[in-house]
Amino acid sequence: MPELHMSEAEIARDFAAALDKVVRHCVDVVVEHDHRPVAVLRAAVPPRRKVSEVLALMSNSSTATMDADFGHDVQVAIDAHRESIRYLSDEQRALT
Repeated sequence: MPELHMSEAEIARDFAAALDKVVRHCVDVVVEHDHRPVAVLRAAVPPRRKVSEVLALMSNSSTATMDADFGHDVQVAIDAHRESIRYLSDEQRALT
């Protein structure tokens, strides 16, 4: 999961903005004191993927179809992509 490092002063000045990063942008916020990490704000429950997100992760060569085995096919795709769900900014997308 991506991290955002913020000082104690930045957190104190705008806690709502830091929490927004955690909740809406799936970013772990690392709180620093004297440039050392002292705490981490992260979502209590990781976000879940929608079926459309799972389907988007499936390779073009996938033979998955909406049949009786679809649930198994989805689980195979999920297991193949265990990385964190994150919503990337345009700048972050350009780096990937």
